[in-house]
Amino acid sequence: MSPTPDPGAPGAGVSLPGHTPPALLRNFCIIAHIDHGKSTLADRMLQLTGVVDARKMRDQYLDRMDIERERGITIKSQAVRMPWRVRAGDRAGEDVVLNMIDTPGHVDFTYEVSRSLAACEGAVLLVDAAQGIEAQTLANLYLALENDLTVIPVLNKIDLPAAQPEKYAEEVAHLIGCEPADCLRVSGKTGEGVAHLLDEIVRQVTPPVGEPESPARAMIFDSVYDVYRGVVTYVRVIDGQIGARDRIKMMSTGAVHELLELGVISPEMVKSGGIGVGEVGYLITGVKDVRQSRVGDTVTIAARPATSPLGGYSDPKPMVYSGLYPIDGSDYPALRDALDRLKLNDAALSYEPETSAALGFGFRCGFLGLLHLEIIRERLEREFDLDLISTAPNVVYRVIMEDGEEHQVTNPSEYPAGKSAQVFEPIVRATVLTPNDYVGAIMELCQGRRGQLRGLDYLSADRVELRYTLPLGEIIYDFFDQLKSKTKGYASLDYEPSGEQEADLVKVDILLHGEAVDAFSSIVHKDKAYNYGVTIAAKLRKLIPRQQFEVPIQAAIGSRVIARETIRAMRKDVLAKCYGGDITRKRKLLEKQKEGKRRMKMVGRVEVPQEAFIAALSTAEVSDQGSGRRGGR
Repeated sequence: MSPTPDPGAPGAGVSLPGHTPPALLRNFCIIAHIDHGKSTLADRMLQLTGVVDARKMRDQYLDRMDIERERGITIKSQAVRMPWRVRAGDRAGEDVVLNMIDTPGHVDFTYEVSRSLAACEGAVLLVDAAQGIEAQTLANLYLALENDLTVIPVLNKIDLPAAQPEKYAEEVAHLIGCEPADCLRVSGKTGEGVAHLLDEIVRQVTPPVGEPESPARAMIFDSVYDVYRGVVTYVRVIDGQIGARDRIKMMSTGAVHELLELGVISPEMVKSGGIGVGEVGYLITGVKDVRQSRVGDTVTIAARPATSPLGGYSDPKPMVYSGLYPIDGSDYPALRDALDRLKLNDAALSYEPETSAALGFGFRCGFLGLLHLEIIRERLEREFDLDLISTAPNVVYRVIMEDGEEHQVTNPSEYPAGKSAQVFEPIVRATVLTPNDYVGAIMELCQGRRGQLRGLDYLSADRVELRYTLPLGEIIYDFFDQLKSKTKGYASLDYEPSGEQEADLVKVDILLHGEAVDAFSSIVHKDKAYNYGVTIAAKLRKLIPRQQFEVPIQAAIGSRVIARETIRAMRKDVLAKCYGGDITRKRKLLEKQKEGKRRMKMVGRVEVPQEAFIAALSTAEVSDQGSGRRGGR
């Protein structure tokens, strides 16, 4: 059923519930670097197609989370169905339906982008006309080309005084292999050129292809948990049709559910009689068990099931690990439920239970990067009202012992005792795009982080692409911050896993009163171990309160101590009552006190307050000559 026009919204049509023929559908996503105007362009499209009432319109309309709006970044992909009446060209006056997905731009959320690309036939590659191509733009472009998507190059922010559309159109054309004139010019802020862009999407992007008469197969590309309605599942239909009264079956688990509601997102949920080939919609079954709806699973109809599932998505590989512990131990079950629900909405999150002698029960969580860790922790604290402490982030190491035994180490406390023959660390292929004035500063930074230059290319007269191989452990802390400060904010970074390499790494233990505290242990390069030990010991000396006895803080590699600080004992003034007299009387009192302190030291235990853990782990920094580590910020 084709949409009927709405006279109230110029150039728009309104889609009625029910199936839309695939020939009238266009599925596309917007990909770009951070702050190149994806969400603003999406706002203009929503206004132009009339799906959002003018009274309800606000900036970043599709960014639903408070964190997204505060930080000005997109964290979750958002799908929206928009009716559109073509304004120009051969198909002028025809009513079509556009399914758009607005994607994140940060490297840590690449998995969100890859899932969005799998649900589309076309991609709008958005480039800031004042900044040009950035590293993440390149990475997303290659992802789109791998998925055989139609790429439409678009230059945004042409209304800015600093915009240089001609210059950057040549850059983009050189990369994609098109003519500079093929790059569309738009302004997400003023709306200039957006109607023409929508017409071009209808003209260039191919309609979805599928078998309408085959058994239904739909791919789950996202899910969210609703307290009242249970799991809400977002699907893209590949073959067949799903009706509002059908019973659906999850192909991975075999579970069968009654459909309570089915519909499309436009951009709020709109009930529908059914969804067919190429359409994007939502399913509500009332199921409260979050494990029943897995991203990448295939949904079919129980009465006429498909024989083979769809390909699904490759599972994301965590790059950074960190322990999350509730400050109040009784919150552990609440943290477990919160992680289950968050996993539903963020498939890149992985976690498993672990215990720490210092911090109690918690979870070892895997993230795609440091921003991902920061966002997950903030969402847990805001959405589920939890108080958490996160341990310093670290990567996965492979340790081979002298007897040939192999260990996977995701946490310094798992590092095996005894002599190791080889230690392997993960490495990444990093791409840095920068103005040529800063090439020397970037090379110096990368070499200081044990980087190896793989290549250097000039994209234009004043923009350079540097390619490095870097240890992942060296870049997950403050590498990005250092890169931005050394290049006045102009450089951009993208990286992808590239296997592993052998390295001279050691485990630095922090001993309090002779006992190792696992939360402060770290795996660092041998050359930087001393700096790390000195810094943490000095920090703990300030944070841990004085005891009745002297407390040594030591940093050690194995049995060898490399740094030490001492917390002096609190002493009562036992000489206060001596107003003179023989010195032997004073000495006797002091000796008695000394003996008492010595006995106390033998039986005493150091209680590290929770505040000390939080302060040490959240700001565990090493000077620029050291490893540059930083804990969960």
